[in-house]
Amino acid sequence: MSAAEVEPEIPEINYWQATSRPLTSLVFVLPMLAIYEAGILLLGPGAIRNGVDVWLRQFLELLGLGQYFLLPVLTIGILLAWHHLKHYPWQLRPTNLPLMAAESMVLGLFLLCLAHFQASVMQMQIVAASTGPEVDVTTKQVVAYFGAGIYEELLFRLMLIPVLIVFIQGFAFPKVIATFAAMLISSLIFAAAHYNLFVPGGDPIDGYTFLFRLSAGLIFASIFALRGFGIAAGSHAMYDVLVAFS
Repeated sequence: MSAAEVEPEIPEINYWQATSRPLTSLVFVLPMLAIYEAGILLLGPGAIRNGVDVWLRQFLELLGLGQYFLLPVLTIGILLAWHHLKHYPWQLRPTNLPLMAAESMVLGLFLLCLAHFQASVMQMQIVAASTGPEVDVTTKQVVAYFGAGIYEELLFRLMLIPVLIVFIQGFAFPKVIATFAAMLISSLIFAAAHYNLFVPGGDPIDGYTFLFRLSAGLIFASIFALRGFGIAAGSHAMYDVLVAFS
């Protein structure tokens, strides 16, 4: 084999680079996605389906695409397409996955500390970023938290932020300003999507929970921008679980 035919070596990348890429994010969230979708099927009518999951499925049904497994398949496809379009090498280091779980737990704990701080200042009850009022923890609740971690990050961060960046840049704003504006707008929409003033069946709106969910949205948006989809989804799910058990 001539020197010209030797394939160039793919440079090694560190933990922070590898775990922010879509392929590693996909492998990391696959167990959560499987737990959520299998749990919904096994629990039957008593299952608690995540609200964004319902909205996305209703949108697909309007397009005539009502197959049950289409949404998780599309989620997987979006991450694979993103990885391909960015021309990332198809590398995966399994030893990174436990570290990603630990990182998600640390970030979930950080958000829990923020919730306790805001609750103590405003003398209010701690709430989850994704769910309604605090309830007894059940298998149904835990399954729903995994769905919130994946599908809310899919809609409000992975899908909405890039669209907003492109839209805002269309008004000749620099990318940095467009990115910060997109993070803020997506976080406002994320917070508003939990209340009956904006969506049927939501919570009654109040200042404390809106402020907290706005703060949580900004944190998740920052995690998504800096650490990728997998860590954002993992920390979101971990926070909701920690709230339920705290």
